[in-house]
Amino acid sequence: MEKQFRKTALAVALSILPALFSAEAFAGKRYGTPPPLTLSGDLSSPWTLQLAPKKRVATRAERRKAKRPAGLRANKRQTYRAIKPFKRRAKASTRRVAARTGTVQPVNRAAQSTNKAAINPELLPTIVNYNGSAAPGTVIVNTIERRLYLVQPDGKARRYAVGVGKPGFEWAGNHKVTRKTEWPSWRPPASMIARERKKGRNLPAFMPGGVKNPMGARALYLGSTLYRIHGTNQAWSIGKAVSSGCIRMRNEDVMDLYERVPVGARVKVI
Repeated sequence: MEKQFRKTALAVALSILPALFSAEAFAGKRYGTPPPLTLSGDLSSPWTLQLAPKKRVATRAERRKAKRPAGLRANKRQTYRAIKPFKRRAKASTRRVAARTGTVQPVNRAAQSTNKAAINPELLPTIVNYNGSAAPGTVIVNTIERRLYLVQPDGKARRYAVGVGKPGFEWAGNHKVTRKTEWPSWRPPASMIARERKKGRNLPAFMPGGVKNPMGARALYLGSTLYRIHGTNQAWSIGKAVSSGCIRMRNEDVMDLYERVPVGARVKVI
């Protein structure tokens, strides 16, 4: 009986021996020397946060962007072209002519002049016959016709279209040109300022000469009156009765008359 028990115990021991050896081998692998532990630089954090984070894998778009040459950009076909510097266009205000300072580029006079093709031919200067008694060099303003005549020798006269005083502001008389001015300033009389204020329009007490000035490019002052023969920035008013008594001319026409009429010339308004 005892002999039989020993045989049984030996058989059991031999059967479990391979399992013990395999468990020991497994334990050796499990409890072997671990790989070195990488820690982050912040050792004040909890131990679990000190483990260095796993390196993030860059996306495809990020890798493609990192390979682009500096200063270049890719178009839709993945080709590269140089980025051209952006040129800001100058403001319109810096491209306009400053009438007072004259510090900008010269004016294109052709662009500023009135388009003659759009003007009624009857309003353009012309040479006409004259059989009156006025001496050559005399200026005659016919407010009914709304025309100005500069008497020439040999029975001729240069005729210009003009704007005249509106109803209630007509006048007539004989004067001399006492002064001439290029690009005149404008000081509207107090009566005009008060009159326009009642209409809701505020006039300045003074306006320097320039393209926006209603006195236009030239002015011929008549005697000691407030009346003048002058240009205008409202060419549409030529041939009409819309002024406060002054004789208006197109800027081109008053510049021509300015060169032909000297100070002291006689002016007759009828």
